[in-house]
Amino acid sequence: MIKKIFFQSIFLSFLSLKEAFAAESGGMPQLNPEFWMSQIFWLTVTFGIMYVVLSKLILPKISANLEIRKSQILENIEAAEKKREESEQRIKEYEKIVHDSKNEAKHYFNQAREKALKDINLKKDALEKTLNEEIEKAEFEIKKFKDSAPEKINKIAIETSAGILQQLIGTEVNNSSISAIVDDLSKKKMDKYYGN
Repeated sequence: MIKKIFFQSIFLSFLSLKEAFAAESGGMPQLNPEFWMSQIFWLTVTFGIMYVVLSKLILPKISANLEIRKSQILENIEAAEKKREESEQRIKEYEKIVHDSKNEAKHYFNQAREKALKDINLKKDALEKTLNEEIEKAEFEIKKFKDSAPEKINKIAIETSAGILQQLIGTEVNNSSISAIVDDLSKKKMDKYYGN
């Protein structure tokens, strides 16, 4: 770019030289053709020095700074990409941990539920067994009492009847005859009761 500017300035100076020949009688010293060679010389020297200073001192520093910035930007982009990948990996790991924890908690809950149901069923079975045993025992007692009740009732009836007759008659009555009467009445009552 500096070379282009340098050659353009030389070209423009030659164009102005041509116009200066046409206006040499104007009285302006820079348009006087006898000074043109020195003007062209100093113009070339000035632009040459500027070109050397720019190309050897200033432009290399600017290029170095641009390269350093470019490398820093690339390093920052690479670091950011690496951090993004690490973040995505950690998010995936976190999601996996959460998913595994949920599954594990569900598994523990199901195990605890199954154990509680098993314990409840065992206790229920034991309670039903105990209740059945108590019911059977009560039924056996009731049957035993029911079977022995007529004998006890007959015995009480005989003793009561003997006592009442002894008080009415004044003499002791034979228990065997009273027992036969009570047995006969009991059988009739029982037949009537069980017959219904």
